[in-house]
Amino acid sequence: MSRLDFEGVTVRYGHHTVLDGVDLTVPEGQIMGLVGESGSGKSTLARAAVGLAPLDGGRILLDGQPVRHRGRRRPLQMVFQDPFSSLDPRMSIGQSIAEALPERLRGASRAAEIARLLQLVHLDPDRAADAPSRLSGGQRQRVAIARALAGRPSVILADEITSALDVSVQGAILNLVREMQRETGLTVLFISHNLAVVRYVATHVAVMAGGRIVEQGPTDRVFARPANAYTREASRVDSRPDERRSGTRPGASMTLVKQLRLKSRLMTTDSPGRFRPCWFDHGTAGFRPAVPDCVASMGILAFSVVLVWCREPEADLALTEMGRQ
Repeated sequence: MSRLDFEGVTVRYGHHTVLDGVDLTVPEGQIMGLVGESGSGKSTLARAAVGLAPLDGGRILLDGQPVRHRGRRRPLQMVFQDPFSSLDPRMSIGQSIAEALPERLRGASRAAEIARLLQLVHLDPDRAADAPSRLSGGQRQRVAIARALAGRPSVILADEITSALDVSVQGAILNLVREMQRETGLTVLFISHNLAVVRYVATHVAVMAGGRIVEQGPTDRVFARPANAYTREASRVDSRPDERRSGTRPGASMTLVKQLRLKSRLMTTDSPGRFRPCWFDHGTAGFRPAVPDCVASMGILAFSVVLVWCREPEADLALTEMGRQ
């Protein structure tokens, strides 16, 4: 487990200052959520950490030492926002994962390691020969996570990894991130503009505005007792229930994101390999199952993070059973 420190990090593009003296500590073995509106500098901070954005000031340290950006083994690995452009369409998913391995494995050893990584992200190892075009968006993002893990990193930087996905897949990827972190003990910087998502997945949170960190600390404390006015306003807006549009009872903490029509048998299933519709409870920072009487007469259900994965690699297949209107 490793700690990642940003000390006075400044990045400028021409005369525009994107990051202005950012100080941030990502605790070892924890998931640090970084939230902020679009253009606040979140992605630039991650790109600077992996050497894709040059620093104009400050330094980035891993366990007290400057981060290495050269060599086959790089301690920081990044998972990008768009799974459709982050994988080479000319390479199979197995080849993409193998390319990131720090050791040049051959034959059976290489195949075994690729299979292990695919299993870690709940994909069938037999799909290693598939091209990215044969995978859904959620499956491609799983491959991107496996490729990042292949580099034997100390820290994973996850940059808006659910925002380009259909809402029906986002819950599965969030659960995968939490499970992956528990199993590997890696330090994770999880970047998102969605406070509900960060509250669910992160143990600590930092709030960015205008290229600066305005508040950071344990997730429960920051959301329950925000010290900064920007954080208080963002939390208030994000947690405001939309009772008129969602049809929920008064006082229910539910954010309307998208409306989906689901087949009725997916409403109540708890069986492995299925998605279960849920809504995010801001009060407990957890998912609650959406029971049938929450459904309006036309079968429309609104909830924040829509579907929660039931721990089976075949779960993505359940999406083919879901009708949309």
